[in-house]
Amino acid sequence: MSLKVAKRGNVPPFIVMDVMRAADERAATGAAVLHLEVGQPGTPAPRPVIEAAKKALETDNIGYTLASGRPSLRRRIAQHYQDHYGVDIDPARIMVTSGSSGGFLLSFLACFDAGDRVALAAPGYPAYRNILTAIGVEPVLLLTEAEHRFQPTLELIDQVTARDGKPLDGLIVASPSNPTGTMLGRAELSRLVEGCRARGIRVISDEIYHGVTYGEPAVSALELGDDAVIVNSFSKYFSMTGWRLGWLVLSEELIRPVECLGQNLFISPPTVSQYAGEAAFDCGAEADAYVAVYARSRALLLKELPGAGFEKLAPADGAFYIYADVRQRSNDSEAFCRRMLAETGVASTPGTDFDPERGNGYVRFSFAGAEAEIAEAVRRLRAWS
Repeated sequence: MSLKVAKRGNVPPFIVMDVMRAADERAATGAAVLHLEVGQPGTPAPRPVIEAAKKALETDNIGYTLASGRPSLRRRIAQHYQDHYGVDIDPARIMVTSGSSGGFLLSFLACFDAGDRVALAAPGYPAYRNILTAIGVEPVLLLTEAEHRFQPTLELIDQVTARDGKPLDGLIVASPSNPTGTMLGRAELSRLVEGCRARGIRVISDEIYHGVTYGEPAVSALELGDDAVIVNSFSKYFSMTGWRLGWLVLSEELIRPVECLGQNLFISPPTVSQYAGEAAFDCGAEADAYVAVYARSRALLLKELPGAGFEKLAPADGAFYIYADVRQRSNDSEAFCRRMLAETGVASTPGTDFDPERGNGYVRFSFAGAEAEIAEAVRRLRAWS
């Protein structure tokens, strides 16, 4: 007799991880691979971060911390909001998490019940909809276009509620976004947040790419009120992906529910990473130097990709991605990416990871890697075109 397997595991794969595996398999044969598929900085964690971790290992027994994180780290995060956004928040509202992924799970569980409906932009980060599906919450896709800058709008929200005859319980917004890199300005984000507040819709603001911008700085939803849940991470701006450390900023009514969930699901965030995270906030100059590298790679791709046959590109205001329209070349982005890897060694992510309805006509290039790697990828793509 076969044993039961729960249905909640029947979610789509995170396709970029499958692409990484295919790229690694190619590399294992000795063939060159240029990694433009994964959103992982090619830069190391800043040196003070590494030194803080070493010191912690030498002087601390590295036991559990509070489920909400070390008080000193929470105070340092609160200071970050004062320094960079001019917002004064109580450290008690901060929950340190096991990466932003842990933050998404905790916030979704605390804010939404099974059967609730949560809107999110398509294209968008696939783990949003897959986590929601796994916990019994219905993801509602807002089919954004270039005219919306691939960002949610109140008009799209009202259209889906009218179409379905059901209200929405939540909205996930990301600025800068993955995969398009587009951002919402203060006026646009304010209108969206205020409109959701008036409609009784809880906003979850993904701000993990804050700091990685190429013009105006990103606006935090925390600047516009205290009822949105803020999700952030040390992974991107501070180049600390493998350290698995992030945080939430919560409204008062969510503090205890999220703490209880964290106690039971995770016990506490990684202790060594928390020591390192405190040091990260003193590394702004080093992190900004990393962003300058991304900016040069971004400029190169925006200039050269059209000549390689990728003519329609999202503007990439922030983050480190170019979302490219390939509908003139293929209507099967997964096959297109496999062929591109096989024939050029350039790994990219098919748009189906980010938009299950229309992503067959798009691919995402990441420019988080080394400049030389990005330049070589451009050369190969131009020759391939």
